[in-house]
Amino acid sequence: MQSESHPLEPFFQQMVRNSYAGKLGINDAAITNYVAGLLCEFSEADKLYQVRDERGKPILTLEEMIQAADPIHGTATSFDAERRVRKHIGDYALFVSGMYPESMDPYRRRHGQQSYEELVSAGKESYYIVSQFDIEEYADEAPMFRRLAGWFDRCIYGLRLVREELTQNKPACLPARVN
Repeated sequence: MQSESHPLEPFFQQMVRNSYAGKLGINDAAITNYVAGLLCEFSEADKLYQVRDERGKPILTLEEMIQAADPIHGTATSFDAERRVRKHIGDYALFVSGMYPESMDPYRRRHGQQSYEELVSAGKESYYIVSQFDIEEYADEAPMFRRLAGWFDRCIYGLRLVREELTQNKPACLPARVN
């Protein structure tokens, strides 16, 4: 995640809080902070495809990301690598299904992209797997990932509300330092 000094952090915090707490009743500061940080991170396009193959090329498909997360039959070099990639899959699935649902249209599906159902399923499963890493340095975050997995559909809807708000107020809603 980006540090809290990201210039869009206060803006996304407010947008996510308005949608999650104000409209959906998700009064969970950890999730609000996490999703706002996710929006900041993915505001930089190269972060969306940060999982790389052995040659350093970005992995672009959900199927390949899942393969990269598997430490037994896939390419993950450790269980820490599995957690890192699974966290990214959950983040990617939440972001894409919430902010860019049109990216899962039938044309793209025929050309190898995942369906909405596959993406949501992989996101929930990935956040659940991340929540199972509940020892040592991961212990504090594990419960939040368990909640994210359980509330995944609501969190997607919350991001759709954020997107709706952003598209309705395009020029006026950005902070002055971004324009």
